[in-house]
Amino acid sequence: MAGEGDSEPGKSFKLLGFLDVQNVPCARESVLYGSLGSLVMGLGHFLATSRVRRSCDVAVGGFICTMLGYWFYCRYNLAKQRIRQRMLKEGMRNRVLFEGSYLDPEKEKTGGERSDS
Repeated sequence: MAGEGDSEPGKSFKLLGFLDVQNVPCARESVLYGSLGSLVMGLGHFLATSRVRRSCDVAVGGFICTMLGYWFYCRYNLAKQRIRQRMLKEGMRNRVLFEGSYLDPEKEKTGGERSDS
């Protein structure tokens, strides 16, 4: 009975048992770019030196560095986007709240344009 829910289509995939790749923003892309970075760095080091063990070490280091680098880059951009969305939402709320009142900045602009015409 415990295994019946394991094949649900919406079930998330947890990497290393704690990183929910499907629901955590930037996790999927970070792991993918980290894998690509490890492949490039490990293969490049192996082709340059022909040392297998050292190339594997370089590949693991490349994975960690690439994954963390892209993780911080992506999370920074996500935070900037959320701040912009919050500011826009607040501005739209204020516009609806103040529309037609004496506090409406658009009312002063249109009133001044009408008197000039």
